[in-house]
Amino acid sequence: MLAAVGVDVRRSVASPRRPVTAATTHPVISTSAGEVRGRVEGGVAVFRGIPFAAPPVGRHRFQAPAPAAPWDGVREADVFGPPPPQSLMGPPPPVTGPAGPVRHDPTEWLTLNVWSPDPGATGLPVMVWIYGGAYRLGSSAEPAYDGATLARSGAVVVTANHRVGVEGFAQLDGAPANRGLLDQVAALAWVRDNIAAFGGDPARVTVFGESAGAGSIASLLVMPAAAGLFGRAIAQSVPGTFFTPVLARDAAVQLCRPLGLDPTAAALADVAPERLLDALAELDRRMPTMTSWGLVASTPTPFSPVVDGEVLPTDPWTGLAAGTARDVALVVGHNRDEWRLFLALGGLVGAVTEGMAAQALATFGPGPDAAQRYREAFPEAGAEELYATVHSDRMFRMPSVELAVAHTAGGGRSHLYELTWPSPAIGGVLGACHALDVPLVFGVLDRGLALMVLGSPPTAEAVEVSEQMRAAWTAFARDGDPGWAPYDAQRELTRVFDTGDRGGVRAYPEAASRRLWADAPVEVLDLRP
Repeated sequence: MLAAVGVDVRRSVASPRRPVTAATTHPVISTSAGEVRGRVEGGVAVFRGIPFAAPPVGRHRFQAPAPAAPWDGVREADVFGPPPPQSLMGPPPPVTGPAGPVRHDPTEWLTLNVWSPDPGATGLPVMVWIYGGAYRLGSSAEPAYDGATLARSGAVVVTANHRVGVEGFAQLDGAPANRGLLDQVAALAWVRDNIAAFGGDPARVTVFGESAGAGSIASLLVMPAAAGLFGRAIAQSVPGTFFTPVLARDAAVQLCRPLGLDPTAAALADVAPERLLDALAELDRRMPTMTSWGLVASTPTPFSPVVDGEVLPTDPWTGLAAGTARDVALVVGHNRDEWRLFLALGGLVGAVTEGMAAQALATFGPGPDAAQRYREAFPEAGAEELYATVHSDRMFRMPSVELAVAHTAGGGRSHLYELTWPSPAIGGVLGACHALDVPLVFGVLDRGLALMVLGSPPTAEAVEVSEQMRAAWTAFARDGDPGWAPYDAQRELTRVFDTGDRGGVRAYPEAASRRLWADAPVEVLDLRP
């Protein structure tokens, strides 16, 4: 299967590792492609910008990732690699420090970073992060993804770039589908072949990710190409958008139309990434008019994993229920108030009308009578709450719960959670919003994304909930047990992350939404007539 889509499946053998002592400030490690020199920062050895695949440009553009070329000498691994081409959906996150120097080829989009508490160790658990960003943006250089705090808990932490947007997910003739997912497979293969040299155990790898990163992990669970590359998975806020090839190709047709080009790898091979980003911005403006796209027209992105039958043979819920990945332990969950982040970014806090709520209920709700059923289930809810709840349910909450349901039905072990601690930022309007979990999990509470969703300085409650989540995540990576019982259909036990007696383990809290969606399984989105 891997060979069919162009991924090199040969197991490379790293050269013997140089011994590294605690006093080493510039440790050198041998990898399968050459030696890299990192830095010791705060007691953690950090290696940034290591190529795990060739730059996906030229003859490699829009193709499956190719092996990275070896290098001579020692490569300095002290700065992050460049991000893949991408477009923002909102204001950029606050800048909290100067940009690092640019040392390497600006087309080296496929690099990864390693934080190791002890490169001289053996058998440490490994945690591989896959970033979110609506499948259209993201970079492992985001300050919120600093792996140092997690590494100090005893894990080797890896963060990796993957192609996004047009480069990674547009459905193009002459190109494999889901190239961004194939990049993630290539990064995991690099971990398998090289992580022992950094102190990690290649047989004890946990993938974790949020939003589109969680959707990617759900995909990896049922992808033949990813089988055996990880044994545990943590999916934070799984998006419920997976496309048929027909819908994905129509999105590519609409993207390319202003360029006067066909949606083929050959036609776009020499088109500058910046020009494609301009075409994407134009498509963003037209998306609300794409009625044949159904609810996708009301989302922030025309990209999602494509159930193409080859790279991604089935949607995750169907595949897991059939027993795929039953041997992979899973932690999965969501935040209580997911969509309130998008309310704030869109300037809609306090501005949602009854008409907007009615339209959202009709578009995102389960079935033709969804509006009536939601109003009956939440009789005290106003327009804004109904608007946020139905978006949260369809886009993140129910897909996440159903992933646990499907995995359990297929014989796997799942642990369900919900983050209910509300952010104090922006006067408290965010609640337990989308992406709030990211800085809490990484313990990065004072820069990057944290400044947006947590405010500054971090509160004692933020520190407390962060410690809860980090302890659970690292225990799961280490021992396979996050600290609460697995999900089962009768009790639906859920770990609630919050402060004081608001936290703990109880039956799934969002029972009203579960009842509304009981007969509405997550479906692969198709092009409407």
